Amino acid sequence: MTAPPPHPPVIPENELMPSWYELDNADEIPSPTLLIYPHRVRANLQRMIAWAGVDRLRPHVKTHKLPQIIQMKLEAGIGKFKTSTIAEAEMTAAAGGRDVLLAYQPVGPNIRRLVELVRAFPQTQFSTIVDDTRIAQSLSEAAQRRQVNVDVLIDLNIGMNRTGIRPNADAVALYRFLAAAKGLRPAGLHAYDGHIHDTDEALVRRQVAAAFEPVWDLRRELVAEGLAVPKVVGCGTVSSRILAAEHDIEVSAGTSVLWDAGQPTFTPPMEVDQAAVLLARVISRPAPGLLCIDLGYKAVASEMQPPRVAFFGLDDAEAVGHSEEHLVLKTDRADDYPVGAVLYGVPTHICPTVALHAEVWCVDNGRAVEPWPVVARARRITI
Repeated sequence: MTAPPPHPPVIPENELMPSWYELDNADEIPSPTLLIYPHRVRANLQRMIAWAGVDRLRPHVKTHKLPQIIQMKLEAGIGKFKTSTIAEAEMTAAAGGRDVLLAYQPVGPNIRRLVELVRAFPQTQFSTIVDDTRIAQSLSEAAQRRQVNVDVLIDLNIGMNRTGIRPNADAVALYRFLAAAKGLRPAGLHAYDGHIHDTDEALVRRQVAAAFEPVWDLRRELVAEGLAVPKVVGCGTVSSRILAAEHDIEVSAGTSVLWDAGQPTFTPPMEVDQAAVLLARVISRPAPGLLCIDLGYKAVASEMQPPRVAFFGLDDAEAVGHSEEHLVLKTDRADDYPVGAVLYGVPTHICPTVALHAEVWCVDNGRAVEPWPVVARARRITI
């Protein structure tokens, strides 16, 4: 996804209401850490199912990288998954996923690793994407050597200009190649619209319609040639609700499973619960009006400009310094937070924030009850 705008929304603190995110046993939990609230995750999954139905959902695993959330998805009836890395695909299959798309063109040793993954988990239907004939040829050769078949979708560039091939004659030629290549099965089209983001739903609808019109045209052309196009996979959180309601497409929203403080700044209004919260502590008060927090950029995603986290109850806080292990805040309320005080906040971008933590803490009834290793933050698990 593209980096969200630099100013996350204010997260108001209502002192008359109990704080759902606070821990009764915060004194037992080291900081900085990331807290996951399963009851909120499950509520978000039900909202996603209401948008799209389980058959059209292929939620992206990169957001959470956790087998426990794969289990929650399976329990909710979600059976399709999208991943970005071999490790995410392996973790998903090991957790019970039976339909796993590696939405990242495999190159170099990852071609061999993908084929080994297919062999290691015969109960899982793996697929991947390509936009280059040479990679498709290499994948075909690797699949034949290991006597497996790999489902392959064409990755289409519909305006983001990050990956993919334009939905034109070159895409038709590539799809024909997939249909003829031994060891490969043409499985459809993949189109990601990560360049489309706005809070105005009408504008987003127009942009989505324009971006995907060439995709539908390409599908019709391929089908007219007698080529099977089993599915179209596309879109992220911003357009998933819109596309799922209007087209036969599998939507790969990921952020909506955990949510963050940045998504509402570039997404049409969506009723989604915050389900992941950072816990940090004040470690110093170096000068009047300043708090130093143990939340450096090794614990919260820093690919965008500050503020990178929205703290509950500190709406006026301004980030004036951020380094590996320190975050310095300027606030008129600094005197209310002694050294050692616990702060809770929501990251602006949750997906890379999760990847910075070796483990997260599961919260149940106001208590952090167990740590969950973030299994798929690794680049390699066993394969």
